[in-house]
Amino acid sequence: MTGASSPDRRRFLTAGTAVLGAAASAVLWLPGTARAAGATLPDGVFSLGVASGDPLPDGIVLWTRLAPDPLNGGGMPDRVVSVEWEIAEDARLRKPVRRGVAHARPEYGHSVHVDVRGLRPDRAYWYRFRVEGQVSPTGRTRTAPHPHARNGFLRVALASCQNWQHGYFTPYADMLEQDPDVVLFVGDYIYESTPSSAGPRRHEGTGEPYTLEQYRNRYAQYRSDPDLAAMHANAPWVVTFDDHEVDNDWAGQIPQDPAKQPHDAFVARLTAAFQAYYEHMPVRASAIPSGPHIQMYRRLEFGRLARLNVLDTRQFRSDQVTSQADAEDPSLTMLGAEQKEWLLDGMHDSPARWNLVASQIMMAETDILPGEGKLWYYDAWDGYQVERNALLDEFADVRNPVVLSGDRHLTMISDLKTDYSDPESEVVGAEFVGTSISSNGDQDQAAFHAQWDPLKADNPHWKFIDAHRGYHLFDIRRDGIDAQVRVVDTVVQPRATPSTLARLRVESGRPGVELV
Repeated sequence: MTGASSPDRRRFLTAGTAVLGAAASAVLWLPGTARAAGATLPDGVFSLGVASGDPLPDGIVLWTRLAPDPLNGGGMPDRVVSVEWEIAEDARLRKPVRRGVAHARPEYGHSVHVDVRGLRPDRAYWYRFRVEGQVSPTGRTRTAPHPHARNGFLRVALASCQNWQHGYFTPYADMLEQDPDVVLFVGDYIYESTPSSAGPRRHEGTGEPYTLEQYRNRYAQYRSDPDLAAMHANAPWVVTFDDHEVDNDWAGQIPQDPAKQPHDAFVARLTAAFQAYYEHMPVRASAIPSGPHIQMYRRLEFGRLARLNVLDTRQFRSDQVTSQADAEDPSLTMLGAEQKEWLLDGMHDSPARWNLVASQIMMAETDILPGEGKLWYYDAWDGYQVERNALLDEFADVRNPVVLSGDRHLTMISDLKTDYSDPESEVVGAEFVGTSISSNGDQDQAAFHAQWDPLKADNPHWKFIDAHRGYHLFDIRRDGIDAQVRVVDTVVQPRATPSTLARLRVESGRPGVELV
């Protein structure tokens, strides 16, 4: 996509932000606009804002959900509502290129997913929705480059883990200023934990969500964060889930606490959680759930510059183990046979310069036992050693593999190696584990370094670790990826001061990552 310093990018950011600000003040945060004659809907149907996602060279998904009473089930009548949409080449929508009518159905929470096609590649567009005289905020989005485009530039923001109760989503305010072409969110969009008064904000409801309406209310609360809403309205997102969108540390159809959640009850919970996820994410109809199943792994192309493989490391994995010996069981799988074959075929056959993998959980080793021996986090790829190591062996024959992960609530940037028991083993790629948006709150940095710095000798593949809140920003070109660790000084206040904590680079044709 276009260069970071180009006039076009500056113009898009300024115009898009201005339109969003005007629309937000009129529609997003205030109860409604001028009502049409004979209007039957309550005011404020666009309380949850707008979003776009999964860009193609000729298409984009546009999203909204009608919810005048968002924390109480939505507040919509039990009927299908027709919603007008339009997408244009300019911020004032005076040059429309596509428009139509979508149907917001009660069985999908009155969410709207418009899969617009016929657009031009590598272009910015603006869009909005209208129903009964109420007009949504204006969103800005962007299509992917032409499939055969070899050069160019792509700016990607990597985010994960936004716990409402641990803090405000202040990193998104800085992300908005950095103007990424696409936001990659790799899991824990919501947290299912019970309400607590210990942090700066409190979850809605009285307990964990189990029903569809409870999950809808939790998503609606998260969507009300103004920085998150603004970022959704200013760039397309590519999303996948981890565990907290359902239940902590779930695997397949096994909950964290099987003694407390019988199988049938957990299947019902999965079904509710997946439907609410679909209802609130800018994804295509291929992700409409079928009961306790949802299609989430998929592939997106950004010309010949980058191929993005989005994984699902929850639905197909073996149950989490509890010992080192179990973690080395060759029968264990994180991906399942079909997804693993899909990933490897897509990476080996890729025409792209960069082969990116969105993995919810960390792939590189984390040895938390100082000195002799190993002690791993079994919920991550370390708990599935044989499959992980076989995958990394395959990476040796893949052009420029880079893994983008989350989950850990820490920044952990590493070389990917074929054998972590041998410090001299081959480096086959790089991994960026992004820190959290807010989870863990304002962490004690001295305590973090006292705990983790002594482990660096046992993990020589680590290139940079840190515990600030924030996100990672990648400028991807054919010759290399320039990465920034962007952090904020606080998430316990609604406003924060951002900064670049570290800069790193991955050179094309040279596996691994280096501080610069």
